[in-house]
Amino acid sequence: MIVEIHGLELFGRHGVGEQERSGGQTFLVDVMLHVEEPAEDSVEATVDYRRARDLVRAVNERASYKLLETFAVAAADALAAEPGVERVEVRIRKPGVAWAEWTAASVERP
Repeated sequence: MIVEIHGLELFGRHGVGEQERSGGQTFLVDVMLHVEEPAEDSVEATVDYRRARDLVRAVNERASYKLLETFAVAAADALAAEPGVERVEVRIRKPGVAWAEWTAASVERP
């Protein structure tokens, strides 16, 4: 079973340049959590989407990352540590790049 969150919009102070970090910008986060099928129709029987959202928000707020890659790794590691998560995929997108619609970094964790 795959639990998905796409386009989680976060404001962060990440980027290689000081201007990117000081002014901040919007990032979009996509998450795919591979979990066992729930044995019952209860949020306690699976991964709570809200908990996953809150974990990614906390990763975003606790540090200023120079690379999208390290931001993605930190988010994936936090999600992979959650009970019931068998595998996680995280993509961090930075929209509004002058020369592209967006750039991104993706990572998987078993």
